[in-house]
Amino acid sequence: MVTYLVRRLLFMVPTLLGITLMVFMLLALAPGGIGASMQAAGGQGNTTGIAQQQAYLEDRYGLSDPVIVQYVRWLSRISPIKFGQRDVRTPRGERISIPRPIPDPSLTSVFPPPRKPQVVFTPSTGDQVIPEFKLLQRDSEGSRREYVGSMRIFRDALADVARVVGPPLVGRLDGKGGAKPSDFDDLLPVLIAAQESAAREAVSQPSVQATERVRQLADARLKLFEAVHSMHTKWSRAEETRQRATIAFMANPYPQSGVPIIPDVITLDTSDFGVAFSKNRPVWDLIIDALPVTLLINLIAFPISYLIAVPTGVMASVRKGNWFDLLTGVLYLSLYSIPTVLAGVFAIGFLANNQYLGLFPVSGLHATTADAMPFLPSRDVAGVWQVGWLGDLLWHVALPVLCLTYGSFAILSKQTRASMLDNLSADYVRTAKAKGVPRNDVVVRHVFRNSLLPLITMFVGIFPAMLGGSVVVERIFSVPGMGSLVLDAISNNDRDLILADVLMIAVVNVAALLVADILYAVADPRVSYE
Repeated sequence: MVTYLVRRLLFMVPTLLGITLMVFMLLALAPGGIGASMQAAGGQGNTTGIAQQQAYLEDRYGLSDPVIVQYVRWLSRISPIKFGQRDVRTPRGERISIPRPIPDPSLTSVFPPPRKPQVVFTPSTGDQVIPEFKLLQRDSEGSRREYVGSMRIFRDALADVARVVGPPLVGRLDGKGGAKPSDFDDLLPVLIAAQESAAREAVSQPSVQATERVRQLADARLKLFEAVHSMHTKWSRAEETRQRATIAFMANPYPQSGVPIIPDVITLDTSDFGVAFSKNRPVWDLIIDALPVTLLINLIAFPISYLIAVPTGVMASVRKGNWFDLLTGVLYLSLYSIPTVLAGVFAIGFLANNQYLGLFPVSGLHATTADAMPFLPSRDVAGVWQVGWLGDLLWHVALPVLCLTYGSFAILSKQTRASMLDNLSADYVRTAKAKGVPRNDVVVRHVFRNSLLPLITMFVGIFPAMLGGSVVVERIFSVPGMGSLVLDAISNNDRDLILADVLMIAVVNVAALLVADILYAVADPRVSYE
């Protein structure tokens, strides 16, 4: 059994890799890419700021690299084996990496950048170490962002020059009208030649069009040189702040993270799921906040589904054709036909709305006064009965649990009934009855146990399906769980957050398959994995 479990765990690795690779490719090929929602939200206003934000995201995620390189980089971050300089961890558990190198300015062959600054800096000691490091880190990231934005402005100015000059420069623009600086090594000679030709034409054949072309070329050249100056200035600033932050980082303002195998070469450390740019928080912190909520709702709903559907399926099988069998069949199929979204809307509209029954809260997990409640139900000093923190929680999750459970009643009940009927007509049942074995023992100890295998198979599909149904239910009832987190990540196209959510869901699915195999061996002694 141990050998089988180890083999199955090893097989999970390529399965998870395949799932995450497929999702990663879909995200990479999505229209607009990472941060597309910012452009849609920005509309036509502040297009420069939006372009700078997108340029910063491209730099942050390395979107200029091939997709497979981006995927391998993501795998290296979530892998427990780390290479290079060790990270440091703040007292709150936040991981801080060494500042990344600053990319060189664009088109250095045409516009040579200034000399790279060489910073001589001695970080503070004592109580000033951490405040100074935080300030240096913030300055380094801010100056890097400004520099990356200036590179985008330079590329836009380069594209404007190409469009004004025309052939041969305009033919080098890509399909979206953008300019790749490496394709413009002969920019200055072509631009100067175009200006001289336009000036000669304006003198020899004066016209409004000729004068306008001279002005357009002069304006485009001026904007280009202003963009170059801004890019070089911000590059020097970004490089200087990066060197200061790096020196402060090497002084270890916080304890180093992980266990070194080869110092500053190979380290064993926890997975790094990155930072969600849409919420500006570490992805793992968001998951830690949301995952317990989703697990709580599902761990309440899942046993309820089995405790209601399985016994009624057993009773329907032993009472085949009577009123109980017909009633449960019609009732469960009727519930199964109601969409979860519609059930949630009806539950809020009738069960939670104060204009009707008003029996349950509309949203959330707790009342506003829950923090002042005792944990268990009790009486206060005035003798009034208080539901307590636990009772308030169960009261708030009642409707979400209801919407998650009712749809599985029909599937589990019908599967239990069909399995029981198959075994009730088996030869060993007739033999047991002929020997005088009590009917309850025949049903419970023999028939029901042999009918468990199909129910275990159903577990593999129902539990992950409930987790998927949580996405809809949590959004309807404003529950801050994984469902709401997934929808927010998708709407913002937040790659790190989406990939972490997908990985968690994939782990749950493959773990359910493994648990089902173990339950097979527990329920049926004939099943062996040796």
